[in-house]
Amino acid sequence: MRTNQVLLLLMLSILWPSTALPFTPGNIGNLFGMAESDGRILQRSKRGWMWNQFFLLEEYTGNDHQYVGKLHSNMDKGDGNVRYVLTGDGAGTLFLIDEKSGDIHATKRLDREEKAMYTLVAKVLDRTTNAELEPDTEFNIKIHDINDNAPKFEKEIYFASVPEMSEVGTSVATITATDADDQTYGNSAKLVYSILQGQPYFSVDSENGTIKTALPGMDREVKENYQVVIQAKDMAGQMGGLSGTTTVSITLSDVNDSPPRFANHSFRVTAVESTEIGGAIGRIKADDPDVGRNAEMEYSIVGGHDIFNIITDQTTQEGVIIIKKALDYENKRDYEFRVEVKNTYLDARFIHGLQFKDYATVKVTVEDVDEPPVFTRNPYIIEVHEDTAAGSFVGVVSARDPDADNKPVKYSIDRHTDLERLFNIDSVNGTITTLKALDREMSKWHNISVVATEISNCGFHVFMIICFYAVDTDEPLVGHKFVFSISPTNPNFTIVDREDNTANILTKRGGFSRREMSMYFLPVVISDNDYPIQSSTSTLIVRVCACDSRGNMQTCNPEVLPFSDGLTTGALVAILLCVIILLMIVVLFAALRRQRKKEPLIISKEDVRDNVVSYNDEGGGEEDTQAFDIGTLRNPEVMDANKLRRDIIPEMLFPFRRTSPIKDNTDVRDFINGRLQENDSDPTAPPYDSLATYAYEGSGSLAESLSSLESAATEGDHDYDYLSNWGPQFKKLAEMYIGKSPDRET
Repeated sequence: MRTNQVLLLLMLSILWPSTALPFTPGNIGNLFGMAESDGRILQRSKRGWMWNQFFLLEEYTGNDHQYVGKLHSNMDKGDGNVRYVLTGDGAGTLFLIDEKSGDIHATKRLDREEKAMYTLVAKVLDRTTNAELEPDTEFNIKIHDINDNAPKFEKEIYFASVPEMSEVGTSVATITATDADDQTYGNSAKLVYSILQGQPYFSVDSENGTIKTALPGMDREVKENYQVVIQAKDMAGQMGGLSGTTTVSITLSDVNDSPPRFANHSFRVTAVESTEIGGAIGRIKADDPDVGRNAEMEYSIVGGHDIFNIITDQTTQEGVIIIKKALDYENKRDYEFRVEVKNTYLDARFIHGLQFKDYATVKVTVEDVDEPPVFTRNPYIIEVHEDTAAGSFVGVVSARDPDADNKPVKYSIDRHTDLERLFNIDSVNGTITTLKALDREMSKWHNISVVATEISNCGFHVFMIICFYAVDTDEPLVGHKFVFSISPTNPNFTIVDREDNTANILTKRGGFSRREMSMYFLPVVISDNDYPIQSSTSTLIVRVCACDSRGNMQTCNPEVLPFSDGLTTGALVAILLCVIILLMIVVLFAALRRQRKKEPLIISKEDVRDNVVSYNDEGGGEEDTQAFDIGTLRNPEVMDANKLRRDIIPEMLFPFRRTSPIKDNTDVRDFINGRLQENDSDPTAPPYDSLATYAYEGSGSLAESLSSLESAATEGDHDYDYLSNWGPQFKKLAEMYIGKSPDRET
């Protein structure tokens, strides 16, 4: 029985950790193996103070203090003479002890993540003497964890990459979360990972958060970026557990799984026969959906070619077709060759025979260029005896048109190279003769330029031969070797070293136009062959000379070019029309400024509002007197706002009229009819009757006549106090209107 009781107490202590057992001398032996032997109880020597480790759940939400446990000493007989005292972590603030009973309570809600265990010291004292009844003893209060923290990832978004075409199960990245709950107690911090978004392309290991590929053959060229949402849930993924999520942005990195391909397997290129060696005549392009080095390509001509070559532009990945040898339209006009393209860097996993190559056919058409004449020799060196008479034969030069048309050529001497006019040349056959006698002592060399001009319907193409020679003053001429060059290179001229310290300047094209450019400046660099190499630069000025309709060279001096030669007839007509229109606009503008500005009939709307008169009756007599005359309407500026009209009688001051006591209105009627007939028969009267004045008051007026005419005809003074004869009511009305206004009384 005692063994069973001991086991029961231990189980209660484990199952209910927040309850501390009150230990007494009677049950100490049961807990520490005391048993009967030979009919007597074996006693174990131990101090009287007994304790155990206490457990307390975090985040207590009750209203009262949370009970922790009970301390009890075998010195406590229950008579109240023992006092329990608590010191250590949180004693007196977080933890309180009942001095009499030894019960411990927590005063605040505790968080295990802030502090997981508290160490305290218990004392038992005599209440009367305050003497220690037991030695001080430490004990622990351990905070048990509850699941009050959700898993958290370090970042809200992660970035990862995996090569495209990877096998299923290839690891992409490992994304883990942390849980602040106790890792050693329960499942509060046991995490399980799952994928919420990103299937079926990716999967995640539920235990360690490793993301792997789940779909074979993922192609970057089809889809490059994926957004994968990973969830971490505690409580081993059970219902009620807390969770956290994060996003993983996965990019498929490129591998060389796509070959270059020509969108068009046939290209046509046009090349001008005058293209320099090494010059580009066209570009072709293959497409590769890969990126970076996997998209780098190299082009080559299958079997090579004598005239053409192809190189790769590393920036644009285009194939540039260049010239290896000079083109000649008269010799061959069409070429065709095959171009191969392939990747520079290949991936052995995707190479299958010729899968990563493509081919295209290139056809080159050579276009003709009107080339300048070509001399049969270059240069001509002719020896002439001195003292040769004028008109003597010197030599013959010959040039031909290299074009298929083989146009005739005319010859001339550039007089800038023969300022003394010592030589002459036949313009047809190229025969050079002397114009003056030659003297070796004056000059041993004469370098002249012969110009061969191609005669055509469109103009004259000129080819020049200019001979240079150089002199070094350091040493005698013998033994020196000079090198000639044009820097920078010029597309119109070239230089040919004659290997005898002289050089020739040759044209590289024909069809020079003075209107395009009348003068060219060629920097010629001359270098010696000694060490250190010395060089000098001289500028050669080449003028484009004018020729007449027969091809004869005219002056090469700068001149003002005719205006009409540079414009077409249509352009001249357009300019003339513009001038005429401009003149018309100027004249019209001047006429408008000189025109007098008409006075407006009506200045503003305010001038009309009070001038509209209704003519729907026979005439309103005094009520119509507010209308303006037509002259005022025509010229509103002369109207005087404060001036009364002279053609009407001023309006009566009183708004009310007394009914005439005379019943017979025959005289009034006759007066009105007479005036109407008079106005109707008057040819000078206006077309309306509102200007007629009807000022007859009748013969029965109690106030007598108010007419100024009648007043003038009557002798003596008149009594204007006619208001006294009227009734009292009318008098009141009159006083209301004029009694308080001096102006109206007047």
